[in-house]
Amino acid sequence: MQVTLVQEASTLDPAENRARLAELTPGGSDLVVFPEAFARDFGEPGSDLSEAAEPLDGPFATEVAKVAAERGTTVLAGMFERGADPARPVNTLVLRGAGTADYRKIHLYDSFGYRESDRVTAGPLTPVTVDLAGLTLGLMTCYDLRFPELGRALVAAGAEVLVVPAAWVAGPRKVDHWTTLARARAIENTVYVVAVGQPGPRYTGHSIVVGPLGDVLLEAGETAGTFSATLDRDAVTEARRTNPSLANRRL
Repeated sequence: MQVTLVQEASTLDPAENRARLAELTPGGSDLVVFPEAFARDFGEPGSDLSEAAEPLDGPFATEVAKVAAERGTTVLAGMFERGADPARPVNTLVLRGAGTADYRKIHLYDSFGYRESDRVTAGPLTPVTVDLAGLTLGLMTCYDLRFPELGRALVAAGAEVLVVPAAWVAGPRKVDHWTTLARARAIENTVYVVAVGQPGPRYTGHSIVVGPLGDVLLEAGETAGTFSATLDRDAVTEARRTNPSLANRRL
């Protein structure tokens, strides 16, 4: 599988962000991953996100599907979805193209002085996987990376790649946490991890691809950019033969 990581910042203008989907999506990849909240940035802490919310047949998800079809690829990108509570939309990933799925963020970022749950409704406790280009993807969003039980639930559902769009807020130790957690999720589950963040200075950047034995195959810096990697299902099979920790678990 060829995967493209798009480490680009979203703005507060949804129309501008939609237009950039086509500009930033290359052909030739099986999967193109944009960051969390690419449809519209979070804005200042505590700002109202309800006006940014759209239905899944709204402008952003429709444009994701259109761009994926035009480029002959599958695109994953984050948006705020209109939900049951008009004041608190859902932080949703939409995947459109050869595979189709929607994942609503389970773990909200109530940490490091932020309160995402004041503005966002958590998604259902259901792991979301999708088959694409010979691999099974498990979807996570940003803060979900800190919760090993979600990664394990996705792997129990068949995931061989954990894909993690994020807007990982910058700060002391945050890059180290991001890269360490991405490697940990890969090592403990013998899976690839593809984690794509928004760039600095507000966010950490450092989009990363980790192999199923914990090798860092690609790591970006802080600035915006587009990066590519190749994922091989045989590497997952070999990692699980070498390190059969999933087969050996007792709990």
